[in-house]
Amino acid sequence: MGSAGLPLMLLLLLAGALGRIPGSEGGKETPAHFLAQWKTECHFSNGTQRVRHLERQFYDRQEISRFDSDHGKYVAVTPLGQPGVDKWNSDKTYLQYEKASVDRFCRHNYEGLQRNSVVGRRAKPTISISPTKLDPTSPNTILLCIARGFYPVEIEVRWLKNGQPEKEGVAFGEELQNGDWTYQLHVMLETQPQRGDVYTCHVEHASLEAPITVQWEPRSSNSARSKLWTGIVAAVIGVIFFAMGLSLHLKSKKAIPIQPPAALMN
Repeated sequence: MGSAGLPLMLLLLLAGALGRIPGSEGGKETPAHFLAQWKTECHFSNGTQRVRHLERQFYDRQEISRFDSDHGKYVAVTPLGQPGVDKWNSDKTYLQYEKASVDRFCRHNYEGLQRNSVVGRRAKPTISISPTKLDPTSPNTILLCIARGFYPVEIEVRWLKNGQPEKEGVAFGEELQNGDWTYQLHVMLETQPQRGDVYTCHVEHASLEAPITVQWEPRSSNSARSKLWTGIVAAVIGVIFFAMGLSLHLKSKKAIPIQPPAALMN
């Protein structure tokens, strides 16, 4: 999708073209401050095989009317936009000019962006998993799958547990711009990992020939590892003392003299 804004002068002209401003009816004073916007968008499907041109008018962040090339005319989104829509649709010359924007504005700019290697650009994401605990006393662990440096913005990230999709406890962040035509996305999973579980972050993107998967497995906690080593050391010490005791017992048996029978002594 492409978009372009118009200069401030056209935005001010839009306010006049709307025919009325909220607060001006019935002798009410016009607000001292208001915001009028005019946004132009180009939507492309399969290159330039199908192009849709939108020209959208906003007043105080609310869309009030638009021109849609798929319909070939202006449409009122709210009653406030109806006077301007009626005026523009009645001007056949102006309406024809807007219809020509599909080629004059959208396709023309697409070709220029394509020559500058913007259209069709691909950047592969790098994937990492970061585990953390928000509450040390809680059995829950937060697993954060981070996809960095990808373009275009469309990306699919899924969490799997032991090969099965996880839906509970999953939260998606917004795609963040890195400032270099690439994006990053954070997808969180809150879970209670058990020993032997395998968690997988599964990522699909237009830049990839095959999905990327990164795995994470829970490790024993420090207390569990401490108990394990304590048990091992105790077992080793027990074996050593048993061996020492057995050795002393055998030596003591060898040191006892053998007495001949009393009949032989006589």
